[in-house]
This record gives sequence, structure tokens and C-alpha cells, in this order.
Amino acid sequence: MNFVFLMDPLDQVKMEKDTSFILMLGAHKRGHQVFFLADGGISQTHEKSIFHVDHVTPQRNKERPFIINAHKELHEYDVDAVFIRTDPPFDYKYLMHTWMLDRLSPHIAVINTPSGIRTANEKVWAMQFASVIPSTLLGRNKADLLTFIQREQDVIAKPTDGFGGQAVFRLAEGELNTNVILETLTHNFSRDIILQKFVPESSEGDKRILLLNGKPLGAVLRRHAADDHRNNFFSGGKPLKADITENDLMIIHQLKPHLIKSGLYFVGIDIIGDFLIEINVTSPTCLQEINRFNNKQLENDVIDFAENLVKSKQDKE
Repeated sequence: MNFVFLMDPLDQVKMEKDTSFILMLGAHKRGHQVFFLADGGISQTHEKSIFHVDHVTPQRNKERPFIINAHKELHEYDVDAVFIRTDPPFDYKYLMHTWMLDRLSPHIAVINTPSGIRTANEKVWAMQFASVIPSTLLGRNKADLLTFIQREQDVIAKPTDGFGGQAVFRLAEGELNTNVILETLTHNFSRDIILQKFVPESSEGDKRILLLNGKPLGAVLRRHAADDHRNNFFSGGKPLKADITENDLMIIHQLKPHLIKSGLYFVGIDIIGDFLIEINVTSPTCLQEINRFNNKQLENDVIDFAENLVKSKQDKE
């Protein structure tokens, strides 16, 4: 099969950490042809889609994780699956990708589906699961924001489109910088933000659980550095081995039908203590860390799923 990976530039890939890399390597080892699709690499007419791609061979070589074999032009009938692996934020460029991929032939498997990615803002979408998230406010009204902080006493403030722990603040009631932080995050109260009650268990880290078609693949704990409250790896967090608890499974059970209905096949959820914090659908990470802690090759499960999804779509034609 021909697997196309829409992702950020290859020279940004960290071989030993990158989930996209290990998925590409797994597909290559299975005998599939692996293609890198860069931003701007899709052209469409009213009749067809054209992919301008690099045919690559992934390899476990830190200095040269990819051998670029040739630049090629693929048409829709050449493509079996597209993996959307562009890193957030979900901006206009990301949105345009989803619109263009929406127009592909039904025989092509897209992971995750463009409509699903558009539907599930990674921070806002979780609010529908009110019983398993901390007390949360979404909005920009200054009085509402200040009332929420006063009531909850200790909160996390973050933008709705942030990633990697960027622009995440912890605010205590009476904090002298509260107004300036709210002004900055909301762009002077012109953009909605998220306020969420601080969960004390965050001192132990947050748990990333990867889900495949609504079922857990594995988990890893991300613990913040001594001089920071953010657990993301991007912000200096460190990986630790983690188990999936009964409470985690209860949360996953609630999410599963919604994920499957939306075509959100490969997803990362973040849990702190007993609470769901975020649902990551754009380019979920941590597969390699989970593999190392559990001596597994979970990329094979993802490739198995992709193969079966392609076959099921082709059988319907």
C-alpha cells in the first residue's frame, strides 16, 4: 500500500522521540511505500487531487532518519492512506488541509478524518464530558473570568489553541498579575480562553494515554521540571512509566463512542488525577516513550488498523 504522511518538515523530526517517524518506520518494515507530503503539496481540480510527495525510506539513524529516494507526483488512485501528522496549532493552514482532504475519494483512509479534527478542538471538545473534567470556564467576559478565579481560588489559564504547554498560567485568587495575564491571553478580552480549576495531583505529573479506535494502547506519565508547573515534554517534562487505572478506563469508555463516530482513530488523552484535561487529535505523541517503558512496538497496531481500514473502504467500492 501507499501511505502518505502529511507532516512538518523532515529536518524537524527527532528520530528517537517522534511518533510520526515510528509510524513511518513501522509502515516501511511492513512493506508499504512511505511518502512525505509537505505543506503546499496538494493540488486539486474539480476532477482530481494531486500529491507532490517525496518517496522516503525511514531508518534508525539519528543523523539521517530519512533517505529521500525520489520526488513523485501521486494521483488519488495511487494513494491508499493519508496520515495527518502536522503539529498544532490548528490554524488556517491546518484548516485548509482538512478541507482539501475532505474531497478525496472514499477509498482513501484518512487518519484522523478531516471532519473529526475540525470538530474536536483539543481543549474545548472535552467540555461535553462534564462529569470527568475539572470545573471549567470557557469565555472572554472579564467579570466571569474574575468570578471563576475568586470561586475556585487556584486555576490554570490557557488559550483554546495552544500546544506544548505554551501560554499556560497558574493563577491564585489575589494574584497581582491576574489582570495582565487575562488581558494577554484574551487579547484584551477579544478571544475566548479556558480557565480550569487546578488539580493538585498535577504535582505528580499528567498521564498521556494513546487510544486506537477508542481502545487504550498504553500510557506514559509526564512530570514537570523542578522550576515549572507544566508537564509537557516541550516545556521540559520528563517521561515516567504509567499504568492505566480503572478510573482511566471509565473515562475512555465515555469517550469511545464519540471518537469512533467522529473518525478520530488515533488520539491522545491527558489525565491528571481522576480528571480528563484534554483530547489531542491533531498529532498525538508519546508512542515511542510508551514502547520503551513496556518493551512493545505499538506502531504495528496502528499500521494493522490502517491496513484494515483501507481494505474495508476498498471492499465497499
